[in-house]
Amino acid sequence: MFAIVSFVAAIGVSLYIVISSWPRQHAAVSMDLGPHLMLLGIALSELLARGAKVWLSAIAMRIPMSYRLALRASAGGDFGAAITPNKSGAEPARYLIMTEDGMRPAQILLVIYAELFLEMISLALVAVALYFLFRNAGSTLIGVISAVGLYSLFVLGTGALGWILSAKYGTTGPPPRWARRLKLRGARWRKVQRALATLRTAISGIRHMRIGMTAVALLASILHIGLRIAILPAIVYSLGEKQVPLAPLVLWPVALMWGSAVSPLPGGGGAIEVGFKAALEHSIPARIFGAALIWWRFYTFYLFILLGALAAGGTVLRALRDDDVSDSETEEEIEPATA
Repeated sequence: MFAIVSFVAAIGVSLYIVISSWPRQHAAVSMDLGPHLMLLGIALSELLARGAKVWLSAIAMRIPMSYRLALRASAGGDFGAAITPNKSGAEPARYLIMTEDGMRPAQILLVIYAELFLEMISLALVAVALYFLFRNAGSTLIGVISAVGLYSLFVLGTGALGWILSAKYGTTGPPPRWARRLKLRGARWRKVQRALATLRTAISGIRHMRIGMTAVALLASILHIGLRIAILPAIVYSLGEKQVPLAPLVLWPVALMWGSAVSPLPGGGGAIEVGFKAALEHSIPARIFGAALIWWRFYTFYLFILLGALAAGGTVLRALRDDDVSDSETEEEIEPATA
């Protein structure tokens, strides 16, 4: 219900922005089939690149994994992220899909950690490239892209801190003084130790990744980010507004898409739409502003929800069928024994 209310709010905010920003003297804006096919191709290519990143990460760590499974896990992660606060359901959804396909838990954790590690590295590299490419775009835009780069570096720094802590506390033993002050005793401290031990195992696996395949996986990650931030410029220019500067069409979506991870509402609850209006209403002409918002959200969010629902939904149906089979086999075993 919480997810449904959040999505209703997001759609309602979108409609309000479209209606309130529409110039009365202009007719409805339409987009030809050609641009839609191009945008669909960009969006699907972005998903294929993410699947390649997961697949190549597994190969780099010598873990057997098919590209089809990596693609399904990426799409299912989109669905899990969309319906949970702070996108917290992405990794559990991927874990479920990989588990259903027969991968071992240790292998899945290694692949997930490697994928997150490459995502942060590639996001930092893209942020640096955009900084030098658009360094004359204004202090506000440069501040936005700097914040994205610092966010990725913060996540990497947090992982490094976890590695240091896991070396000292990721085994058995009583909680240290600082943990006792935080009331981490008994079962709570054992959970922390297990988490640190898991983190150390995952980072150890990343350290032993094959350099060549890791570099190719990193290129796939950079490609997926580039394709995603190319969608808004493609929409605006396809609607006939060639004079709109490129910098805000590239930089602000980076902040909105990756910054939405901090939103406690599934799907953003309208916050992304409000941010889009606040950041871009002076850059995108009013004639196409509503259409740009609607199609940008569709090709960067709603389309992946539909694809992810198909991927995750198939996994759930197969799991239910397996449960039915195991239940029927159990009943057949019980009946003769009872007789």
